Amino acid sequence: MERVEGREARSGRDLAGEGQAAPVIAVVIPSYKVAAHILGVITGIGPEVSRIYVVDDQCPDGSGQLVLDRNGDPRVTVLFNEVNRGVGGAVMAGYRQAIADGADIIVKMDGDGQMDADLLPTLVAPIVKGQADYTKGNRFYDLSRIRDMPAVRLFGNSVLSFMAKLSTGYWGMFDPANGYTAIEARVAAHLPMDKISNRYFFETDILFRLNTLRAVVVDIPMHAKYGDETSNLKISRILFEFLAKHVRNFCKRIFYNYFLRDMSVASVELLLGSALLAFGSVFGAVHWARALSENTTTPLGIIMLAAMPFLVGFQLLLAFLGYDIASAPRRPVHGDLPPRRP
Repeated sequence: MERVEGREARSGRDLAGEGQAAPVIAVVIPSYKVAAHILGVITGIGPEVSRIYVVDDQCPDGSGQLVLDRNGDPRVTVLFNEVNRGVGGAVMAGYRQAIADGADIIVKMDGDGQMDADLLPTLVAPIVKGQADYTKGNRFYDLSRIRDMPAVRLFGNSVLSFMAKLSTGYWGMFDPANGYTAIEARVAAHLPMDKISNRYFFETDILFRLNTLRAVVVDIPMHAKYGDETSNLKISRILFEFLAKHVRNFCKRIFYNYFLRDMSVASVELLLGSALLAFGSVFGAVHWARALSENTTTPLGIIMLAAMPFLVGFQLLLAFLGYDIASAPRRPVHGDLPPRRP
């Protein structure tokens, strides 16, 4: 991956085209148990950023107060959540304040030092150019760097990525749990922030909400820096919770996109395919169980009556899946959205 150099000479104006005003870029840093890294993260953020919001989410290490006491960067504002709201709740608090203060683009960066601040101009560039509404890091582009990722994280991200493709509709996206993101402020203001998951599922939940807005999401190649930080995310603890939420979001997305907002051939393929597949499966299973219990041979006609609906239904569902993959949003929507305070 190409690294952006010359941070000292960068500014927000460098990101804008000729004759365009520089975008107001804000960085939101959720702060919980990152006291050992937070000051270094702030120091690494370049001059293209206008505002930095550190959100102390009832951090037991007092990282918010640490920033107030020892940070000298005038761009920094420290927000304190009255109760612990989780990483998602902390980011939403930062979003709200950044929107209220007039930010154009909001970047979310973790406070543990894993995210390279020099990548920030590359992360926001597609939004500045009008090519995307939301960008996120993807640690899987450079195959030579995958070996740097712990095996548990590698496996967990692969499983979660597949489930996220189904539930969000962004089939070209990978690494959904990547927390290095940027969003156009008008799009962020239209997110139902009170409904977005407060805990570790929030990155994927945002992607689901973005799909309901038909927002364009772009992956940006990156690599993470793994040091002495300790992750609070345990795959074994959240796997089934994530699975249930993915199923919920998948059902909502299908209902919103194919029955509430629009009806198309894909809607018919989904309904008819599901019905035929279910009929063939149940009909075949019932007759197979009956033949097994009676120790008899199932007639060929019964087998065909079960197999044909099953195969046709399966083909219709494959056709629906192909339509769904091809219908991922491709036209950014932020230019069509009016300013809105959350």
